[in-house]
Amino acid sequence: MRISARPAAATAAVATLFALTACSTDSADSTSDTTSAAATGVSVVTSTNVYGDIVEQVGGDLVDVTSIISDPSADPHSYEANAQTQLALSEAALVIENGGGYDDFVDTMLSSLDDQPELINVVDLSGKTAEDGEELNEHVWYDFPTVVTLADEIADQLSALDPDNADTYAANAATFTDQVDALESETATMNEEYAGLGVAITEPVPGYLLDAVGLDNLTPDEFSESIEEETDVPATVLQETLALFTDHQVAALVYNEQTTGSETEQVLAAAEDNDIAVVPVTETLPEGEDYVSWMTANLTALDEALSTASEQ
Repeated sequence: MRISARPAAATAAVATLFALTACSTDSADSTSDTTSAAATGVSVVTSTNVYGDIVEQVGGDLVDVTSIISDPSADPHSYEANAQTQLALSEAALVIENGGGYDDFVDTMLSSLDDQPELINVVDLSGKTAEDGEELNEHVWYDFPTVVTLADEIADQLSALDPDNADTYAANAATFTDQVDALESETATMNEEYAGLGVAITEPVPGYLLDAVGLDNLTPDEFSESIEEETDVPATVLQETLALFTDHQVAALVYNEQTTGSETEQVLAAAEDNDIAVVPVTETLPEGEDYVSWMTANLTALDEALSTASEQ
């Protein structure tokens, strides 16, 4: 899924930026998805709260993080950039965007600034590219090696901006990396047990995680691409997808619960009607979770679903 900013909203944001500057506060108002801390440390803006949490793991109390999209019940695709977002970006020392077409509104809004902050594009950092004839899966925060690389890059960038605390950033990044390494070890263990099992998805959001576990995504590409791009799924493709459940070809459905519609609901119903386990995933952090606890819960839910299927 790509997060898009509507041009009219972005234009209005730029036009009203200076008016907002005079009356801005340290926290977001009730109508905005933007959240931030009081301005006491290095100012960092991230496109989603997933990256915001990783910055906080590395920076601790030394950073003030603004996560533009943080509502766990929101569909990121419907996000509209606003003047508050523009203001936050104008005050940032460091900005982290996903890249890969996911959050282009960040680049659009940064282009209007005279003073450019340091920028981390996570897709570029990952080195991932689309395979021949396929689209890039831009959901790289589900790829643990990329997250480790990102934590190190954040530590380096914060150290350059705040050299006096470089040792703290490095130590925090190392602690976080150890936790993500444990997640990688868990996926390796699951790979040994479940590699080759078929699964279905509604969108490619968890694709890198499923690949690490060695699972075979049997979903027709045209189905998941249509859902991601919010276009109609051809009737023949929908029937092919539903047959994955009626014919018991898959062990689980990994379901993006932040994006629903008539076609994804049909797929969900088909899975439930045929006793196929459903593993819900999200694109942003659920309330009360940090990155490691969130991914631990995802792996636990996936392990339970696959274990049940293997015993049947």
